Amino acid sequence: MRKLVIGMAMASTALASPALARDGQWYVELGGGPMLIEDVEFDVDNGTGEITADTQEGYDFGGVVGYDFGAFRLEAEASYREGDVDAISATVGLPRDVAPNQTGPGTFDAAGDVNVLSFMLNGLFDFGPDDGLQGFAGAGIGVARTDAQASIDRRYPQVVDDSDTGLAWQLLAGVRAPLSDSWDVGLRYRMFTAENVDLVDQIGRNLDGKFRSHSILGTLTYNFGGEPDLPPPPPVVQTPPPPVVTPPPVVTPPAPPPCNKGPYIVFFEWDQSDITPEAATILNNAVSAYANCGMASVMLAGHTDTSGSQRYNDGLAKRRNAEVTSYLAGRGIPSDRISSEAFGENQLRVPTADGVRELQNRRVEVNYGPNAGM
Repeated sequence: MRKLVIGMAMASTALASPALARDGQWYVELGGGPMLIEDVEFDVDNGTGEITADTQEGYDFGGVVGYDFGAFRLEAEASYREGDVDAISATVGLPRDVAPNQTGPGTFDAAGDVNVLSFMLNGLFDFGPDDGLQGFAGAGIGVARTDAQASIDRRYPQVVDDSDTGLAWQLLAGVRAPLSDSWDVGLRYRMFTAENVDLVDQIGRNLDGKFRSHSILGTLTYNFGGEPDLPPPPPVVQTPPPPVVTPPPVVTPPAPPPCNKGPYIVFFEWDQSDITPEAATILNNAVSAYANCGMASVMLAGHTDTSGSQRYNDGLAKRRNAEVTSYLAGRGIPSDRISSEAFGENQLRVPTADGVRELQNRRVEVNYGPNAGM
């Protein structure tokens, strides 16, 4: 059973691939599942003997409140775990009948349980995309109250009935995947350790030990501020320039065709800078219109929506400008006539709250004119 639990945890971490999680959001999570407790070994009176509690499988459940900083998450956790004691081995005598009578050393069937209530602070690193399977790993530290009750026979007094509170730590790993913009499901492995558990047995001897368990927890997470399911905005139709009418041959020469200065607006998929087929059609119109503008300067203004950090969005706006520059230069517009400025999420076409994906804000605007590139 123990090898199975550890193997499942290792398999869950192997599914991860590098990326990040739900940026800038609070979340709550509930989890529960089976637990395996390592045998608890107690030193008696600083090494005069040893008492070992042979434990069975148990259960582990709890909840967390966390905040997602991007690739790193911070959690406050409360959890409870419990498992039964089915045997006790001792190199010293155990309480029997009425204290101070004792058994001799040996192994005895036992009844009782060990339970731990803990409060932890966890730090987790995420690996993988927001919209797919995502892995994580981390650790936590806090305090735990460990309570042990066990007797070797119902006719005899309990070997131990005591509790202690002290330092605890844990290692965590797992995977999660989105069900919707707000809900995630996952699988979490936990190795929990309560250090220096100091108890007193029923005849007054000091017992010094350590509690350690391994758990596999199914989790359900709610993310506050998830993006709502909104219908996509209607596509923006760019009106082509009016056809040029050539006047009949008269004394006055025909007027030159007008320079359509724009703006020519192209839109992008979320977190992308690739030129879409719709954007290519609009840019082709811009290239055709440039022939009527002489050696006019070209100005590109790159924008993003409010999802993601300001720093990331500034870089994304620059990449979108670079893709449009490459497209125009490859179709005959001199690259030295093209200049660009990245505004990131600072000039929204459609005002939204922070963290909202909006197609009409993910754009590059192309303008022609004598001062457009200045």
